[in-house]
Amino acid sequence: MIKSNGGIIGPDNVTTGGAFGTASGVFKLSEVTNLIKESKWPTEGPPTTVSNSARFNDGSSDNLSRTQESSANSQIFTYSTWVKRSGLTGVKQEMASGGSASTDFDMFYFDTSERLSYYSKTSNSENLDLATNRVFRDLSAWYHIVLSVDTTQGTASNRVKLYVNGVLETSYAVGTYPSVNTNLFLNKASQSQRIGRQAYSAVDFFDGYMAETVMIDGSQLAPTSFGEENSQTGIWVPKSVTGLTFGTNGFYLPFTNSGALGEDFSGNDNDFTVNNLTSLDQSIDTPNNNFAIWNNILGTQIPDTFSDGNLVLTMGQNAWRSTFSTIAASSGKFYAEVKWVTGSEFTAGFGNAQSYSVDQDLNDLVADPGGDGYVSVIYKNGALYENGSNTSTGYSTYSSGDIIMLAMDLDNYKLYLGVNGTWGKSGDPANNSNGVAIPSANQGDFFNFAVSTYGNTQVSGNFGSPAFAISSGNADGNGFGNFEYAVPSGYLSLCTNNLNSI
Repeated sequence: MIKSNGGIIGPDNVTTGGAFGTASGVFKLSEVTNLIKESKWPTEGPPTTVSNSARFNDGSSDNLSRTQESSANSQIFTYSTWVKRSGLTGVKQEMASGGSASTDFDMFYFDTSERLSYYSKTSNSENLDLATNRVFRDLSAWYHIVLSVDTTQGTASNRVKLYVNGVLETSYAVGTYPSVNTNLFLNKASQSQRIGRQAYSAVDFFDGYMAETVMIDGSQLAPTSFGEENSQTGIWVPKSVTGLTFGTNGFYLPFTNSGALGEDFSGNDNDFTVNNLTSLDQSIDTPNNNFAIWNNILGTQIPDTFSDGNLVLTMGQNAWRSTFSTIAASSGKFYAEVKWVTGSEFTAGFGNAQSYSVDQDLNDLVADPGGDGYVSVIYKNGALYENGSNTSTGYSTYSSGDIIMLAMDLDNYKLYLGVNGTWGKSGDPANNSNGVAIPSANQGDFFNFAVSTYGNTQVSGNFGSPAFAISSGNADGNGFGNFEYAVPSGYLSLCTNNLNSI
């Protein structure tokens, strides 16, 4: 079993990033496995101090906005947020921005090269321009990002500091620092402030999740004010920020009020106006408990769109597109759901993703038992397919709006599929009966949940943190996840706290 605090879990030739609090941001499966073997991984997850995040979808122009109402310290401030990116779009994605015009603004963003950047200008004259050499491309990892500013400092490099996962960035591709006593716009009175978009224009929307977003007005703080290193693992994790002094224009956005995701909990009532975000954009995917999502970095051979925090896949033409959960497991019991939103055809199921092929139906990815090939068990509209062969009929058909249930028992090597609360072929995951057997040659492999779409079809995955409305609300036995149908006894949602508890 892999135990992680986030990031893509996959074969050795698939790199991961950022999620483990490392400076390099790269782990391979074999390296993580060695950590477990050496008993350097925790037996339980970190204390949960962050319960919610907000899910920003650039295609929906999601953002938060407010205008500073009183005097603010535009020379000394700290901005802290946790982010889990959802797309490498080739355009700027702004976490925060301030200003009133194209000649007077700040932007704190991921640039077109996926570098962490901070840029400012006044009267169309550049104040500062910083861009890291490091790039941030792991779309399954949570990053803690801190912008720490004090332009009154005598040393130029002390005036603006960027930290990622508690580590100070010191290597810059672009490194122009502001002059002494420069007034910036990210915390300036009477200026428009945006989270998730450019301040003065509706461009550069952020795509992904944000959690624990904090502005400190009047203090330049270190990342240790917002996070700390787990002494056992070295993983950078959140800590409570409720005891901080936020300053007059400071704010604290924990995103715990689904009806007002811009509500400020600092005590200052510096609430943000919510633009296009809804209650469905509140998520339980957080840096304390990272949930699986669909993996959208396997390739781009076919027109397709991932949205809603990489939980929704929309196919763009009459061709197949396959993808897999970002977390895989080799032992334990796990449950997930896939909702058919619109379109003509899709398949849902499981696979041991030892190798990835994104431009095929899961049904066409044939097994190589005992080797490094792909093993698939999928549910294709009323029929069960095992490694490309229709081996069993009698499963319920499904249509648009239906929810496919998926349960994988990697302890007893059985897989279960069902529709709308009823398991196919009288399957009973809780009692280990009537499941599809995993071939002996593939027992012990790492398995993912998987899905394929075809012909302008949209599906929405739910690994415990859904992007579609849930009417009933069912958690797993550990109290994690939010599902439409009851989670079979002994089965868990695919999230890091559950992996760490096994």
